Amino acid sequence: MRHDGVEVADTKSSSTDVVTRADRATEDLLRERLLEIRPDDSIRGEEGDDHEGTSGVRWILDPIDGTVNYLYGLPDCAVSVAAEVDGTVVAGAVVGILSEVVYAAALGHGATRSGRPIGVRPTPPLQERLVLTGFGYQRAVREHQAACVARLLPEVRDIRRMGSCALDLCHVADGSADAYVEAGPKPWDWSAGGLVLLESGGRFDLLDGSAPLDSGDLRNVVVGTTADGWDSFVEALGTAGFLA
Repeated sequence: MRHDGVEVADTKSSSTDVVTRADRATEDLLRERLLEIRPDDSIRGEEGDDHEGTSGVRWILDPIDGTVNYLYGLPDCAVSVAAEVDGTVVAGAVVGILSEVVYAAALGHGATRSGRPIGVRPTPPLQERLVLTGFGYQRAVREHQAACVARLLPEVRDIRRMGSCALDLCHVADGSADAYVEAGPKPWDWSAGGLVLLESGGRFDLLDGSAPLDSGDLRNVVVGTTADGWDSFVEALGTAGFLA
């Protein structure tokens, strides 16, 4: 199938969870370049097999985060690359494919948006917060996520579903949103964006989810917000049913 010149190469968890040829080509290019300059590092990518290295450094790659947006020509899609050392993410970049915006961060050195330092916005009361979220691609997963979002919606200013976990976290980091929550994203979705948020003065973590499903994915709930808004937001997530 093609949409505006973008070809779908395969599907993953369901017929709506697409992989384009660009996903695979981008990850192949990233792997090739990284192994040229750092042959002893490990690589974990969304589309390919893990490559085990010996250096203690592992690269985490999402060649296109927001593939459905990319398929339809919508702007919220990005390449996400993070580096971790002994399990701690130490550097990350999220590059908007259509917007050409570049978010970057290094542990202890702050975060930037296209080269300019960024920071989270002041924390408003819970009822005035704009919250970003996302949905998985399997029916049972979506039903659980939608029910939680429906319970959260009356407690906040509004909720947006933009379509890219990595960019959503960066939106919180640069102050264009107040918080983010989603059950089920994988490390390649959140590793770089999570560091960008932390280094912009926000807070990011994986919390235990409440999904009564036989799905390990939903047991991790990705949460990002301003640091001083964390406790009230997490309490609201518990009430809404996101958390165990």
